Amino acid sequence: MSATPSASGAPSPLPIPTVEKMSAADQFRSAVSQPTVAAFCAGGVAGAVSRTVVSPLERLKILYQIQSNGREAYKLSVGKALAKMWREEGWRGFMAGNGTNCIRIVPYSAVQFGSYNFYKRNIFERHPGDSLTPLSRLTCGGLAGITSVTFTYPLDIVRTRLSIQTASFAELGERSRKMPGMWETLVKMYRTEGGFPALYRGIVPTVAGVAPYVGLNFMVYEHVRQYLTLDGEQNPSAVRKLLAGAISGAVAQTCTYPFDVLRRRFQINTMSGMGYQYKGIFDAVRVIVTEEGVRGLYKGIVPNLLKVAPSMASSWLSYEVCRDFLVGLKPEETKLLQ
Repeated sequence: MSATPSASGAPSPLPIPTVEKMSAADQFRSAVSQPTVAAFCAGGVAGAVSRTVVSPLERLKILYQIQSNGREAYKLSVGKALAKMWREEGWRGFMAGNGTNCIRIVPYSAVQFGSYNFYKRNIFERHPGDSLTPLSRLTCGGLAGITSVTFTYPLDIVRTRLSIQTASFAELGERSRKMPGMWETLVKMYRTEGGFPALYRGIVPTVAGVAPYVGLNFMVYEHVRQYLTLDGEQNPSAVRKLLAGAISGAVAQTCTYPFDVLRRRFQINTMSGMGYQYKGIFDAVRVIVTEEGVRGLYKGIVPNLLKVAPSMASSWLSYEVCRDFLVGLKPEETKLLQ
C-alpha cells in the first residue's frame, strides 16, 4: 500500500494498524492450544481411556501380585481367574477400583505428559524442534515419571486397597455388603496407619520403578514412532501409532515389573489380615525370592502383558489425537485493521 499525497504535496503517513481484541472464546482456544497445556489435557484423556479399556486385567494383575505362599485364592489361569471374578462380583468386580484409578490416572497421566513436554522443551531441546538423543529421552521421561507419581501417589495406594478388599481372600474374613469408598479409605488409613506417611508407603520402590519405566516408555515410543514414519510422512498412521505404543509399553513393563510387585506389597504392608511386614526393599526382595522364588517378582506379569498392548496403544493414540485437536484450536493470526 502506497502513501497518499497530502494537500501540501508531501506523502501522508500510513495508518497505524490496530490489533483486534481477542474474544473470550479465542483467548480460551489460544490457551489450550499451547503445546504444554495441550499435552497436559491430552494426557489426562489418554490415562482415563487406557485404564478403563483394561480395568479387569489391571485388577487381576494386582490380585496376583499380592498373593504369596498360602494365599492361593487366585492361583488360576487368567481366563479362570476372570471367570471367578465375574461369578463372585459381576461387572462391578471387573471395575472395582477403576473409578479411583481414573481419578488418580487423569492427573497422573496429565502431569506425566505435560511435564515431559515441559522438560523436553525447556531443558533438553537445544532449539525448538530439536531431536533428542535416546539418553535425553530416557532422562526426560524419568523426570516426568517422578513428578507425576509424587503428585498422585496417595490415590494409587487407595486404589490398591479398593481393588483387593472385595476379593475372596480368606485373610480378609467375610466380605461386608457395603465396602468403604475412596475418601473413607483414605481417611481411615491416615487415622489408623500412621498419618501422612501412611499415604506414601511404598513410594521408594514405586519411584525406583516408575522413573525407568516412564523413561523407557517415552524413549522406545518416540524411536519406534520415528522408525514407522515413512518417507514423506509427517506422522505415521493410526495403526502404526498403536503398534509403537504397544511395543514401548511391553518393553518398559517387562524391564521394570519387579518394582511394581514390590510397590503393591508395600501398599498393603499394614493392611489388616494381608500385611507382609517387610522391613525394607532388600528385605522384601530376600523374603519373596526365598519363599516364592524369582517367579515371585514377576507374579501377575501375564495379565499385565495382555493389557499392555491395548492399554498403551489406546493411551498413545488417544493422546496424540487429543493433543493434535487442541493444538489445532489455535486461532488464526490476529486480524489487522486499517
